[in-house]
Amino acid sequence: MKRSEFEIKDKKIIENVLIEAEYGTLALCADNKPYSVPINFVYVDEIFYFHGSKSGKKIEYIKSNPNASLNVVLPYSIIQSYFSSNDGLASPTTHFFKSISIDGEIEFIKEYEKKVFILEALMKKFQPEGKYIPLSEKVYSKVINATEIFKLNPNEIRAKFKLGQHLPKERFNMIIEHLETRGSEIDKLSAIEMRKFSQLKV
Repeated sequence: MKRSEFEIKDKKIIENVLIEAEYGTLALCADNKPYSVPINFVYVDEIFYFHGSKSGKKIEYIKSNPNASLNVVLPYSIIQSYFSSNDGLASPTTHFFKSISIDGEIEFIKEYEKKVFILEALMKKFQPEGKYIPLSEKVYSKVINATEIFKLNPNEIRAKFKLGQHLPKERFNMIIEHLETRGSEIDKLSAIEMRKFSQLKV
């Protein structure tokens, strides 16, 4: 994916994806050994936060090397080759997506009140309807003290969206027609995003 038409620089568009995404894949490296792990995260004031155990492979790697990369993806429809071409070739087959890659450095959050704030932010993201005892209550003190909270300070954020914006109008409309005919929920969403995104100047 080297084409500039896939690159997104609009900060608000990028932030909307980071708020919507349920998880990302965190890539770490220590002693020349790579390690990646899926994580839930919350994006607050342009900083990424996640939580985990105070022991284990992830924390060993972070303590050894705080540099990390986080990849966040919102997947859309797989586009079969015949959705955009009638020549019978396999090469037009593709997958639409929104992808954001973040490079940065991880810090440990030690202040108890800050840990409560981040855990509350995670709860608001994944359980916005509430219906739980606030994490500021003493009943949580043991589990909060046993939980590690990590802060990923981004040094660089790169975004690529592939939603057919690089295609000529005829092929773009052909894909829309096929998606709406196939009619799965992800296809309907993909068609909506294609139309919406094609109208944005990014």
